[in-house]
Amino acid sequence: MKILYEDNHVLVAVKPAGILSQGDASGGADMLSLLKNYLKEKYHKPRNVFLGLVHRLDRRVEGVMVFGKTSKAASRLSDAIRKGDFVKEYRALIRGRIAPPAGELRHYLRKTEKDGRMFSEVCSERDPGAQLAVLDYETIGSRTIMGEEVTLLRINLLTGRYNQIRAQFASLGHPLLNDFKYGYRGGDFGDEIGLACIGISFPHPTKKETMEFTHFPETGVWKHFKE
Repeated sequence: MKILYEDNHVLVAVKPAGILSQGDASGGADMLSLLKNYLKEKYHKPRNVFLGLVHRLDRRVEGVMVFGKTSKAASRLSDAIRKGDFVKEYRALIRGRIAPPAGELRHYLRKTEKDGRMFSEVCSERDPGAQLAVLDYETIGSRTIMGEEVTLLRINLLTGRYNQIRAQFASLGHPLLNDFKYGYRGGDFGDEIGLACIGISFPHPTKKETMEFTHFPETGVWKHFKE
């Protein structure tokens, strides 16, 4: 586990690709349990420790996460998310090139189940369950990797819908690298998909100062796009 910051109120860590944010029926390793064990061992706690999950990342997405070490801290972090004071910065690796080099994507998405898995799909504004999904993107650069033309994008997520980035770019014919769930059919680059939360900023729950943390993936396909 890579710990970026820790005090009495918050814990900031990097979630590797392939690790769940929180445990589910699959029984796979998850950040919440791993970090609770880390705290128990570090502070020699004989009983369970509190750690509040305030946001999530998809299982195959690497990225920075913050947890509340007290119920009050977790509540204040959740409140910052609701108020829009909690900012997450993403990078996406998409198949092909997208034009223009910067723009906004605005779709309506709805969650649907296919073959026992949940998806987000683009739909009409009037469809049941439709939710507005908006993001801004900017092209950073392109590379040819293992015969695939891949473009690195900076993503500003303006709404937080389920699998939003993955579904919106797939709908344009530019699925994220290795995202077979959303229509990618190129070469297999491993367990991760081309999406990472490379930075977060949030108001500290007690100090009220803005905390900022960044981490850019360095393994797998990401090593071709070091910033």
